[in-house]
Amino acid sequence: MSLIEIFYHNLVIISSSKGTGNVQRFGQKLHTLRVGRGLTLKDLAKALGYTAHGYISELEAGKKVPTVELVLGVARLFEVTTDQLLKDELELKFDTEVAVQEEK
Repeated sequence: MSLIEIFYHNLVIISSSKGTGNVQRFGQKLHTLRVGRGLTLKDLAKALGYTAHGYISELEAGKKVPTVELVLGVARLFEVTTDQLLKDELELKFDTEVAVQEEK
């Protein structure tokens, strides 16, 4: 396990033990980013290299814990930091107008 994976797993465990709902908050943020870009679950799954969208749906619902690779992929795709995605106290700084214009 790499150093970043150890850090990430510890962050999830600590956050969960404090009852902050880290996994659910990540799902909410992922949903906000996806909808802000006008992407479907299938579009996002494809952009992140998945063949099906079920995993993305479960992430958004807070039923699954995201992998390190997925968090990094989401951060790159939406040009946000991993801190913004993983820390409940940080809000997303995401410009939906720029995101929509980039797709055109």
